[in-house]
Amino acid sequence: WYQRRVREAVVSTQSTGAAEKRHHEERAARGASIWLTTLPLREHGFVINKQEWWDYMAVRYGFELEGVPHICPCGKTNSMEHSLSCAKGGFVYLRHNQLRDLTANLCHEAGCKDVTVEPRLLPLTGETLKLKSANTANDARLDVSARGVWSPGDKTFLDFRVFNSLAPTNASLPLERALLKHEDEKKRVYNERVLEVEKSTFSPVVCSTLGAFGEEAIKFYRQIAVLLANKTGQTYQTTIRYIRQRLQFCVLKTTVASLRGFKGNKCTRYAADNNDINLLYQYNNLTHAF
Repeated sequence: WYQRRVREAVVSTQSTGAAEKRHHEERAARGASIWLTTLPLREHGFVINKQEWWDYMAVRYGFELEGVPHICPCGKTNSMEHSLSCAKGGFVYLRHNQLRDLTANLCHEAGCKDVTVEPRLLPLTGETLKLKSANTANDARLDVSARGVWSPGDKTFLDFRVFNSLAPTNASLPLERALLKHEDEKKRVYNERVLEVEKSTFSPVVCSTLGAFGEEAIKFYRQIAVLLANKTGQTYQTTIRYIRQRLQFCVLKTTVASLRGFKGNKCTRYAADNNDINLLYQYNNLTHAF
């Protein structure tokens, strides 16, 4: 079944269509297919089940998802594009947070210092930023900061975005332009403030739901690979491959979670108080006494 569907997708790609061309661009992006040739090592998180494999193939080739409800719990008609954009269930935030946390761990492993998740920016005290789109809030935060990425002691700030490449606003653009658009949006909001107030560097880490990374992200992870290779004694080629594998499996797992993950009402938790716990202990003591 899978081989037949892939052959159909290849033929449709060759017959030129906007959607098919876009899927081909995503599959051909640098490192986006590395997970297919990765050994299933559980200790590194390189293991997926057959349902996740089928679902991610459906996303990559534009197949129709099978076995999913026609109506999303949010009330809208369900589709692959909607599942990847729907905020219900928190899966959009999951994609962002998982990539953020993985990158922070990579910075630690590479020997960077002062690695912080969600660092608070210095408040403005009279400084004037030229761009009207710049974030001037006193409680502004970015996603990750680390020292020693580009030069010893200097601080680098990162902000992440994992966008739905199937959404109409993104699918209507070539992949390279879509990535550049999201990078520019991040830069217009934070770059000037980081440069002028923090006296640091800023890198937007932009990625699509199919694992295509923007140029700024590629340069950043290459530098992390250089630092990690120098620290561990491994070759650069081996190290950058390892980093790309971890990144792709992170994107893969959080993307497929959006397709079939639970999006219903939250489960109500039972909040036990001290009285309940004391009664439980008294009951247990009486039980043991008899």
